[in-house]
Amino acid sequence: MRILFSSTPAHGHLLPQLPLARAFRERGDEVAVLTAAGLAPVLAPEGIELLPAGPMPDVLLAEVANRTGVDVAGDPTPEGVAEFFAGVRIDLGGDEALAAAKGWAPDLIVSEVCDYIGPLVAADLDVPLATLAYGPALPPEFADGLAATAASRYASRGLTPRPASWYLDTCPDGMQWDNWQAPEGRLPMRSEPHRGAPTTPANTGNGEAGEAGGAGKAGAAARTGVPQVLVTFGTVFSAPEVLNPVLRELAAAGYDLRVTLGLTASASDFDVDSEHVTFLGFTPLDELLRDIDLVVAHGGAGTTFGTLAAGIPMVIAPQGADQFMQADRVSAAGAGLALVSGTPTPEGVAKSAAAVLADPSFAAGARVIAAQIAAMPAPAEVAEQLATALAAS
Repeated sequence: MRILFSSTPAHGHLLPQLPLARAFRERGDEVAVLTAAGLAPVLAPEGIELLPAGPMPDVLLAEVANRTGVDVAGDPTPEGVAEFFAGVRIDLGGDEALAAAKGWAPDLIVSEVCDYIGPLVAADLDVPLATLAYGPALPPEFADGLAATAASRYASRGLTPRPASWYLDTCPDGMQWDNWQAPEGRLPMRSEPHRGAPTTPANTGNGEAGEAGGAGKAGAAARTGVPQVLVTFGTVFSAPEVLNPVLRELAAAGYDLRVTLGLTASASDFDVDSEHVTFLGFTPLDELLRDIDLVVAHGGAGTTFGTLAAGIPMVIAPQGADQFMQADRVSAAGAGLALVSGTPTPEGVAKSAAAVLADPSFAAGARVIAAQIAAMPAPAEVAEQLATALAAS
């Protein structure tokens, strides 16, 4: 079979789809990903074909700001979110995506929950659609706005939205909203921390820098008894001016820090005690989590669920996008602390880190969520379920 994955052009949206894409490929199916050309460095080491269509987020964000005056990354209002994911993205990349997908002729389209290009293609080609959700369900005020905006773009092309036949849900029960009703066609699927491509050595990441940048303890054994803390604000929100004050507070507390640099920063951009800090370029999350006692993060869904799958507690300082949702759910599950009232301060982050490390109940809460995730069907099982259903249709 030919399985086409469709993704918003951002690491946090694409990486959660890779375990299922790998599972289909290991079955012998042909797999491709429909997204912007800028994600080629992620897909090339995987050996997964890229169907390039549409611009990267910087162009999309600029167009949303031009149309609405809203910085949707920092102020994710329902209207701005709908315009970004289901308005501007279709306007600037929809036709290119339709042409590319038609030439590839998929048997199934798997579209991440914030992607509205995949459903557009499914409606145009009359191909079965599966939606992959990588966090708690979107609140109705966001989901309804996205659906309405997408429907208007589909209608302009003479298309009617095709309902997804399957909802691939990586959110364990302990992280879902209270009183949430599972949609028809829900298939639970185990979330996994992002791993390097199977064909590349484990320490190379996805073909990008994974070694330490600048001075630090890279490769050295951690100091006995000192908490090991991973600080990662993802690929979009890891600006040095945001991280630097946080790192200084955490280093002053005596923790050993492992810090991701995002895609553009370097170790020289930071002014911190290098004895306590190791800076890392883009590295698969499962490598970053080894021997870690606590993760301090922005609350991206991939980082959050990958961390909890490993049973590690968290401190979340959300910066924008959907990160407030993950922060709320981590706190509610007792798997960490979230700084969600006002702008998170470096002092608040350090105080929360100390509280989580001192109270074993947070680690216990993270292990409860890890056990729930481990009990969910693996991506390989879900791939088999979908293939069986397609063969029978």
